[in-house]
Amino acid sequence: MPRVSDRDRRRTSASAILRSVLEHGPVARSTIARLTGLSPASVTDHCARLTELGFVREAATPRRSKGVGRPHVPIDMDDSRFVVGGVHVAVPYTTVALLDLRGRVIAERELKHSGATDPYGLLARAAGGLAALLNEAAQGSRPLGVGFAAGGWVDRDSGTVVEHPMLGWREVPVREVLGTHTGLPVHVDGHARALVNAERLFGRARGSRSVLHLFVGNVVDAAFATNDEVHHGPRSQAGSIAHLPVPGGREACDCGRLGCLQAELSERTLCRRARAAGVTDGTNPMHVVHAAAGGDPVAVRLLTDRARMTGRAVGLLQDVLNPETVVVTEIGVLSREDCLGALREAAGTERTAAVVPTSFADSVLAVAGGSVALDVLFRDPLAASPEAI
Repeated sequence: MPRVSDRDRRRTSASAILRSVLEHGPVARSTIARLTGLSPASVTDHCARLTELGFVREAATPRRSKGVGRPHVPIDMDDSRFVVGGVHVAVPYTTVALLDLRGRVIAERELKHSGATDPYGLLARAAGGLAALLNEAAQGSRPLGVGFAAGGWVDRDSGTVVEHPMLGWREVPVREVLGTHTGLPVHVDGHARALVNAERLFGRARGSRSVLHLFVGNVVDAAFATNDEVHHGPRSQAGSIAHLPVPGGREACDCGRLGCLQAELSERTLCRRARAAGVTDGTNPMHVVHAAAGGDPVAVRLLTDRARMTGRAVGLLQDVLNPETVVVTEIGVLSREDCLGALREAAGTERTAAVVPTSFADSVLAVAGGSVALDVLFRDPLAASPEAI
């Protein structure tokens, strides 16, 4: 038992120090001690270990202390040595990416799906895409692992996509398959939970005591974190909101009912309505956004109506969970101020300041995949070190 307790203490301390460097770096060791409550000796020891592993480094320019004595040599993240791979599987395409330790996307590629989405062929192709990105990366960049994210029911602990109806996937052992193809540690989670972790580590929700994330794409789901822990539930099924009823909804759902949240808000529904209205003849929701930007009033109405319905869903979830911060990923909200306004109005004007769009508008799917691996790193940097590969 003492060994387990000591290991837990080391893990918690290393995590707190690495998070402090990420958030405040370049930062003096004495400041890290004050921020984390750890002793100066413990901070010094852990910083030496994290430097040895290549996760942090001493900043180039020492900072003069306010009093007498030697200048402080601050510590900062070392983002030059390691990367993580990210894989996100959406309905129309797979995104593969490389991220540095600050969560910044340094390379990204979309692999469009053609016809059937056989999981084993798709994952093999994703592994090949990651290998190509690594071959093109800066010399000396070493991969620490791969994060995988997708919508639907994703079980983090077993590394399995339990069910993704739109892809036709059931019980797909993603961790095993991607691990075999890449030879790297693979971490798996749902994309809403992955993006909550990204917001906590790198985005607008950093420092929030509780965060709700609502993802509205072809798949609609949610995730909730409190006190730095994301709620997963039994077999990671928490956050499944696809079949919440929408008052007045008229869209038929695959479950046999009318007006389920995902059926009403899905990008497929948006594009079908846009085609029926003559706004576009395709299946890409960004075409609707572009039409609205060009002044098409019908496209504007379709997007603001969707944002307003999303806002009502946010209001419902706020009533249940009462989060400090709500982050929404939805194309209209990311692209237009009138959509963000409609969302906030429908969610409740008294909560406007707490409802924000995702911090990663230009690379949200790449960040979702990579953040699954980065969350593991920042929770237990000693176990995620290259020595563990």
